[in-house]
Amino acid sequence: MEPTTSPKSALTSPPPPSPEAKRRRRIIGTVIAVLAMVALGLLAWRLTHQPAGGAAGGPPGAAGAGARGGPGAGGPGGGRRGAPATTVGVATAEQTDIPVHIDALGTVVAAATATVRPQVSGVLQKIQFTEGQLVKAGQVLAVIDPRPFEMALLQARGQRQRDEAQLESARLTLTRYRTLLEQDSIARQEVDTQAALVKQLEGTVMTDRASEGVAQLNLGYTQVKAPISGRLGLRTVDIGNLVGSSDANGVAVITQLSPIDVEFTVPQDQVPALQGRIAQGAKLPATALDRTRTDTLASGSFIALDNQVDVQTGTVRAKARFTNTDNKLFPSQFVNLRLQLDTIEDAVVVPVTALRHGANGDFVYVLNAKEKTVSQRAVTRGQATVDKVQILTGLKVGEQVITEGADRLRDGAKVTLPGDRPQGARGGQQGQGERRRQQGAQQ
Repeated sequence: MEPTTSPKSALTSPPPPSPEAKRRRRIIGTVIAVLAMVALGLLAWRLTHQPAGGAAGGPPGAAGAGARGGPGAGGPGGGRRGAPATTVGVATAEQTDIPVHIDALGTVVAAATATVRPQVSGVLQKIQFTEGQLVKAGQVLAVIDPRPFEMALLQARGQRQRDEAQLESARLTLTRYRTLLEQDSIARQEVDTQAALVKQLEGTVMTDRASEGVAQLNLGYTQVKAPISGRLGLRTVDIGNLVGSSDANGVAVITQLSPIDVEFTVPQDQVPALQGRIAQGAKLPATALDRTRTDTLASGSFIALDNQVDVQTGTVRAKARFTNTDNKLFPSQFVNLRLQLDTIEDAVVVPVTALRHGANGDFVYVLNAKEKTVSQRAVTRGQATVDKVQILTGLKVGEQVITEGADRLRDGAKVTLPGDRPQGARGGQQGQGERRRQQGAQQ
């Protein structure tokens, strides 16, 4: 038996939704979701941007004005009406002298270096120095066996004496011949021949004397002496070795340590100013610092500037000299060199942290002491040191500038100094004092 559908149930069942109704429902749901997200965003913005005074139960009008972007609205840190004043650090613009420096990385180089080589060949007989010893120019460092040179000197001396005797005999003979010539007892040719012999022997004696002098020099060269003053390096040869002037390493190497030089580079943009000071005959002080720039190793002065620019680095080589009496500078040592180029007198300076940089240039925040507000003022900067900067225009001596907390300020913002007391604390103390006075009057 087949089931039958009643006419009443067929009439009351809802018809299926059409595609257009489904699309309308989706659009309405999307709009509702977007409106809900916007409302949540507005609520979150209002909670995060509500001033402290409004959150603490202050006048609702102040909070509402700041939230709606009314006249009190502004940047953070004191720019909005009703916002708390920003605590800042201040410093006073002062007048002082600023040194103009050129800082560069330098290399210590010896003023002179000499390799001690013997000037004659022979067997090394004595070594009269220790490695690392400080020596003076002319000090004997080593001795070569002198006996062969003594024999050569004796031989040259004997040759000279023999030729001098022959010369003396020839001169006596020439004198006798000239006497006979006056008596017309000898031919003039024999006199001329004897005179020529005398001149020949005079030349021979002169040559002998030169040979004797060379032998004397060679004998003196057997004592190897220091050509310059300085510190000796490590010994390169031992006793008993055959040494000569052609040895590449020599006997030792002497490095002059006092005075000593530091080579550094100057940027080509600063070369004209340096040349101007050199033309004025100014003595430019130089200071050698350690790698951390905290300890001073030595003090000296500028001595020379190179004559060409290095095209690869755009710098010019220069040199400064130091006395180095305490031997703190060592050859090939890297140091930080500071050359004082000039001194700017009576410059207006502020701490480096007070100078700000904006789209329109450099500026500072100047403190208005009475209103406890700040004013943004454009300035022109000059030379700078590690912690101070020169202000050429826009600031006077004695004015106070903001050094800390300036990143939260705007022009006209209220500020609080570290020594100021909060308003509530002052009001509470005044109330306590009034109550104490009233109690004293009642008693």
